[in-house]
Amino acid sequence: MNIRHAVLEDVPGILDIYNDAVRNTTATFDLREQTLEERHEWFQKYGDTYPLLVAEENGHVLGYCSLSAFREKEAYKSTAEISVYVHKDERGKGVARTLMQTILELAPDKGFHMIVAGITKGNDISVKLHEDFGFSFAGCLLEAGYKFNEWQDVLFYQLILKS
Repeated sequence: MNIRHAVLEDVPGILDIYNDAVRNTTATFDLREQTLEERHEWFQKYGDTYPLLVAEENGHVLGYCSLSAFREKEAYKSTAEISVYVHKDERGKGVARTLMQTILELAPDKGFHMIVAGITKGNDISVKLHEDFGFSFAGCLLEAGYKFNEWQDVLFYQLILKS
């Protein structure tokens, strides 16, 4: 498995992973699948400040991880939100762990002081993964989204990076 910065040619593989999450999980609150054009536009948000990494093997994207803006206000510029998605056939093989380890190593050099994760309640595997990296529970937004015919709570975790 190779971890590297994503390139435009990775977008179809990223789209496949993301759309599976849209259809089958509460990991995203998108309710409709994204188009390739929408994912190309999304891809443009990443680069120097906000990294987007992929795990790939033999030319296939196994998963991806990103840091993105937490909020648009300037005072939040040292805080980023982390997202990690893994192809359904690659879950449980250490892909997410390797991606998170790599992106968290990059975060201080990008000027980030804190990383925030929003995790839908019930996703205990994601909670454990974040806790393993030192994230701590910061709060819960009750009934923050409505997906699969029920209200979903969102747990927020945070990691203050060592300087």
